[in-house]
Amino acid sequence: HGATEVEETGTEALPRRTPAPAWPPTAKGEEGDFCLRSSDCAAGLCCARHFWSKICKPVLREGQVCTRHRRKGSHGLEIFQRCHCAEGLACRLQREHGPADTSRLHTCQRH
Repeated sequence: HGATEVEETGTEALPRRTPAPAWPPTAKGEEGDFCLRSSDCAAGLCCARHFWSKICKPVLREGQVCTRHRRKGSHGLEIFQRCHCAEGLACRLQREHGPADTSRLHTCQRH
């Protein structure tokens, strides 16, 4: 017989090349995607720290809790950063309607 059997797999034997990941990404990152800066994220999202990496998170809407930074640079100490308030909103101390205004909570509010 002397003929060698050729195994047919139905696919051509082409060298596998995995494309290098494109950076910066060609498409804007969606919520939860890794990023380096906010411009890497889709509209309505910002790039914020989540543990020891950064991901795209939603920009805050009216009434949502926000973080007010007293000192410049303190933002870098957080491991769960929040995005900034959406356009037209500011991060302000929430006004409580009770007798004791003890809440230190800040929310996004209209200017």
